[in-house]
Amino acid sequence: MVSVAEAEKIILSQVRKYGTEYVPFDGALGRVLAEDLKADRDMPPFDRVTVDGIAIQYKIFENGVRQFQIKGTQAAGENPIDIDNPGECVEIMTGAALPVTTDTVIRYEDVEIKNGVATIVEEKIVRGQNIHFKGRDKKQNDIVGTADQFVTPVVISLAASIGKTELLVKKLPSIAIITTGDELVEVHEQPLPYQIRRSNNYTIKAVLQQHGLQADMYHIADNPEITKYEIQNCLQHYDIIMLSGGISMGKFDYVPQALKELSVTQLFHKVEQRPGKPFWFGSHPKGNLVFAFPGNPVSTFMCLHRYFLPWLEMSLGIIKKQKLYAVLNDDVTFKPALQYFLQVKLIMNEEGKILANPIEGNGSGDYANLLETDAFMELPLEQSNFKKGAAFPIWPFKQLNEIV
Repeated sequence: MVSVAEAEKIILSQVRKYGTEYVPFDGALGRVLAEDLKADRDMPPFDRVTVDGIAIQYKIFENGVRQFQIKGTQAAGENPIDIDNPGECVEIMTGAALPVTTDTVIRYEDVEIKNGVATIVEEKIVRGQNIHFKGRDKKQNDIVGTADQFVTPVVISLAASIGKTELLVKKLPSIAIITTGDELVEVHEQPLPYQIRRSNNYTIKAVLQQHGLQADMYHIADNPEITKYEIQNCLQHYDIIMLSGGISMGKFDYVPQALKELSVTQLFHKVEQRPGKPFWFGSHPKGNLVFAFPGNPVSTFMCLHRYFLPWLEMSLGIIKKQKLYAVLNDDVTFKPALQYFLQVKLIMNEEGKILANPIEGNGSGDYANLLETDAFMELPLEQSNFKKGAAFPIWPFKQLNEIV
């Protein structure tokens, strides 16, 4: 049996690279960039007007002139209208390119227009005001988005603005989810009194989908030959195998022996933690990794967030985020010498601190309790009593906007 820290270290020592691929930019949301994005031209590409109003030569205003003859009206996207003499101005709209013969824009609120003449009624005018100058944000070939970050709506907007129709992204591992056990039936089936419906595989698949991963699902009956055959088949076709159940000490837990016979090296079996103590992890000489989670739903859910997702981010080259902490909002006692992953409800107080309210469940099979909680709080095994006001690491499984 290994500690949580040892299990984490072993798993993160097995990071994998799966190459890169091009995908349409508008279908890349949630993927990880494998290239820097560079501006194909200056940003903005011209001196861009930022308000609706008139464009003038500032030196004429500085010399005391307040009335300007309107030369014409220019909308965004139209060719600039140059003035022929300093006493003229151009009515100009937000987003339009500033004519080179002008250098200052005055908003409509500060002028009066009558009979083709614009009269400036505001004296606080500054040369170059209301203009977003060419190249102010980025110069041509400047990096506007760095590699090794998730593609967000902002990244997609940047890609569109620089004409990047395809993005080079990190390839994702292929994943098989395997459940085991004769007590499990399909969702649409009516279980017998001693059976339950399969749910862990759908839970795993849903968590993976939240992170841009797709997975195929399989179920293995409690039979050693079938167990070995199905796992062997998955090892031939998938980078990652995720098992749920069949890894404890029961007479019908055939998975560990099947993995051993298939040359999958056990890197650890059992972790000093609750839930999820029977967690098994191993690797195959071909590079496949096997995450064999306990069959209890909460155990599987916790191990996914505590171990697999950090491994995924490191494998995709995502810069490791700072660990999140929350302040315990009530006293907690946990006597077993195990690292305890306490289910908590998170709230933010008026000081901006994240508080964690403990939510008592009924063990690692109480998956309904997860609906009322937001994260697992990791409590060290060296203690038994945890006082209100102490801060501990948390592993959220809900988005921040859902929590606060």
